[in-house]
Formats: sequence, C-alpha cells, structure tokens
Amino acid sequence: MSNKTLLQEQLEENRDIVNALLEDGSDPDVDYTIEHHFSCSNFDRLEKAAVEAFKLGFEVNDAEEMELENGQIIFCFDAVATHKLDLELLDKAAEQMIQLATKQKVDYDGWGTYFMGDEEFEEDDEQPEALH
Repeated sequence: MSNKTLLQEQLEENRDIVNALLEDGSDPDVDYTIEHHFSCSNFDRLEKAAVEAFKLGFEVNDAEEMELENGQIIFCFDAVATHKLDLELLDKAAEQMIQLATKQKVDYDGWGTYFMGDEEFEEDDEQPEALH
C-alpha cells in the first residue's frame, strides 16, 4: 500500500476518533495525551524509529516486547505528544509518523488517547480503555 493511501486512511481515522470522543462528551478544551503506536520484529530498526521520533519532538517511551497469537515476537513503543484534539496537529503528526515508519521499515499503527470528560477516576477505579 502506498504512503499516500496510508495517509488518506489515517486522516479519515483521525476524524473518526476525534468525532467519537467529542460525541461521547469528551472535553474539547483540554490537552490530551496522544500516543502514536509503532512496532517491528527487528529491535534495531525500531530503536532508530524511536530516536527519529524523539528528534521530531515526541516523548518516546521504552520499547516493550510482545508475543503475538502466532508466537511471533515483536517490539513496540509509543511516541507521545500532549495537545488539544486539533485535527491540523493530528494530521501533521500522522504524516510525519507514516514517513518515519516507511523510512525505518517499521509498522505505524495509528494513535490513541483517552476520554477526557467530567468523570474523574480515583486511583482504585479502573481507567477507561484508550480510544484507537
């Protein structure tokens, strides 16, 4: 699939995620933690992608190892930004992330965030699942 097609699909998904959050009552005026998801079976390539994401201004969390249902081991990390649900920022980031993933030959699996509404969760309460 071409980068242009991937980007177009991601831009549509950006709108779907933002609309779903806002329709569910998420606060449009607060900053959200936006987590861009990357994975690869080759740790060295994933590490290069993490360095590049950091250079682009994203906070990068430590890579984690995961075993897929088929037994394959992959490594993954999130490139994190904090900002409003601004489609212009999300679209720009999506384009950057797809270019980065293509260059480093890793997988970009879009982004996710959490509902930010009037509900406050206490430490013992279960946190809502990320929308992605």
